[in-house]
Amino acid sequence: MVGKVRTNNGRKEKTSFCIGDAQSVKNTDTAEEKGYDGGKRVSGIKRHLATDTQGLPHAIEVTTADVTDRDGAILMVEREKENLSDVKNVLTDGSYTGENFASRINDLIGATVEVVKRNELHTFVVLPKRWVVERSFSWLEKCRRLWKNCERKRVGPLFNVHFVIIKDDKRS
Repeated sequence: MVGKVRTNNGRKEKTSFCIGDAQSVKNTDTAEEKGYDGGKRVSGIKRHLATDTQGLPHAIEVTTADVTDRDGAILMVEREKENLSDVKNVLTDGSYTGENFASRINDLIGATVEVVKRNELHTFVVLPKRWVVERSFSWLEKCRRLWKNCERKRVGPLFNVHFVIIKDDKRS
């Protein structure tokens, strides 16, 4: 689906540059699988997303919120290795620092990892190209089914994300 949209926009079917991030989402009381993200203080699930520069998702993984961003990204890349086979560079935020993470991504898909860190100043700064993945998360949040996790199993939110992407593609 994403490859079709990319070729319609005059690009190659597979991207060579990905932007990765994770988003913690609160659970309702019906969810059976959940974890606690101490950094965000959220009990629920975590969506891991890798987009291209247009904001189109090339890899999605849903884990419990207690899984670190690095570990979730590695799970996502392992599962979506075929979709990410042409990726040469991955751009992430400061939560993906570490030589072990970069070498693991390199082993899996042969890509280099570039970590963009915020300034040491405590002010808001738009990070170059990082806003694209944040915009993709905001697109997902517009769907009522995705602003909070209401599903019992983790596979439900993953299907809901794919459904929203397909639905939005049909409108354009």
